[in-house]
Amino acid sequence: MEALNKFLELNLLSVGDNKIRVYTLFALFIIFLATKLILWLIKKALFRKQASKKLDIGNTYALYQIIKYVIWVLAIGFLLETSGIKVTVLIAGSAALLVGVGLGLQQTFNDIISGIILLSERTIKVSDILEIEGDIVKIEEIGLRTSKGLNRDEISIIIPNSLITTNKVINWSHQSKQARFKINVGVAYGSNVDLIIRLLKESAVDHPEVSNNSALDARLVDFGNSSLDFQLLFFSKNIFRIEKVKSEIRRNINQKFLENNITIPFPQMDVHFDPSFKAKT
Repeated sequence: MEALNKFLELNLLSVGDNKIRVYTLFALFIIFLATKLILWLIKKALFRKQASKKLDIGNTYALYQIIKYVIWVLAIGFLLETSGIKVTVLIAGSAALLVGVGLGLQQTFNDIISGIILLSERTIKVSDILEIEGDIVKIEEIGLRTSKGLNRDEISIIIPNSLITTNKVINWSHQSKQARFKINVGVAYGSNVDLIIRLLKESAVDHPEVSNNSALDARLVDFGNSSLDFQLLFFSKNIFRIEKVKSEIRRNINQKFLENNITIPFPQMDVHFDPSFKAKT
């Protein structure tokens, strides 16, 4: 036992009045290990509760992230105190430095504050589908500074949190699990309007990704320069892959138009020459 005490009291490094002994390293390791264990237990408990009570996975993830950051801040404080570094003295002594660093890293701190807002307000959650600057992204992870998402091309995108909190963002997953989409199509003048509306509805009903068929609607929306302009409105739960759904519905529309001899016009221009006009030579 005496040999063990001597080993633990062995001085490894001295910095001023602070001495790092073997037991200091051992204590640091125990604190780090205990922090990891506590976080693992909290994560298991939270996600087990989420699975059993069918809670929203995004809310559970946000709560866990907040708890994790708080515990790590406390753990780092204990680590510094155990190492002989007074946290209060360190903060007071580095106040001027922190101001300079804060000015230099203003955008980074803005992203961090935005991350805290996202995790606490939970207006954006994991698995939500967002439209950010024209790009459709499925959120996979919300971090303290950045969030990670996956776009429709299966490309992972790192998004600064301030971009989500300060810009206009459409949350397609908010409040409803389905959304309404539109397909525009023009047909030649003289076509049977009632037949067009019926064919448009049938084209959507035939697709398995279209939901709530009772809310289907097709409208004559305008008299265009060279066509009668129609709009098909339908609901779908497949928000993330909706462009594929739209493409398949357009194929259905085209096939039904061909079967019924309905023409989709294209812009044309007729040029008429005045036979009495003579060019000057």
